[in-house]
Amino acid sequence: MINISSIKTHMFCPMKLYIQTHVDTEENNDYQLAIEIKKLKIDIQDLINKNMRKIRKEMTITEIENELSENINIFIESSTNAIRSMELNLESSQINEIIDNTYFNIKITALRVKQAMNILEKDAFAITDMFFPNCMYSYLLKDSQLELIGICDKIEIIDGKYYPVSIKSSNPPLKGVWDQDAIELVAHAILVEEEFDTEVFVGFIYYEKIAEKRPIIMDVNLRKGLFEVMREVKEITENNKLPNVKINSKKCKNCKYKEMCIKN
Repeated sequence: MINISSIKTHMFCPMKLYIQTHVDTEENNDYQLAIEIKKLKIDIQDLINKNMRKIRKEMTITEIENELSENINIFIESSTNAIRSMELNLESSQINEIIDNTYFNIKITALRVKQAMNILEKDAFAITDMFFPNCMYSYLLKDSQLELIGICDKIEIIDGKYYPVSIKSSNPPLKGVWDQDAIELVAHAILVEEEFDTEVFVGFIYYEKIAEKRPIIMDVNLRKGLFEVMREVKEITENNKLPNVKINSKKCKNCKYKEMCIKN
């Protein structure tokens, strides 16, 4: 069974996947930390959603921001302390990034909500679905026939249609999405199709740093690309194939396996 996280790692660097699978024998908490951070961000978004229901159209932008921010700091502090109590290496820089992204998102949301309330002449409670559609978070998906498993960050359901959403904290490209993000998303789309007996034509990558949701068409070429990557992942994880990779200074610089990779 291939985990979508292995596909993500392979798209970043096949050698990293090889080392994680066959060389690194120490317990690795990085994946669990990433999961906990993602859960925290989803919970923060849910809290902003709840706070939004108390906003009225006569409020100023500053008042809206204050309302959306209610209990956010307390929640982040208690949640990050809980993560650290799990003996996961959550760094102060990561916490600061979560806080910065949260308040940037709040400012953008406040402007959008204020504009929508003015145009529609309704309080935020009546238009919440415009900003927070019916959805499922951290949904586990599995297809035994494809031998594929993964957790989709978010599945939005609009008018009976299912839209997988991947949430990314990385820097976005100037246009479109990164190839690895597209491949990951089409993997989730295929699992959503199997799980809910539906067709998925469009998915989204949400880049937190710019608070922008970018669409991806789930076309034939993208699906073929996924199956090719899955074949390569199987070769590495199951057949112990050593991949040929080119050194990429940007990727290699902060990789935890840099010394081990260069040495070998």
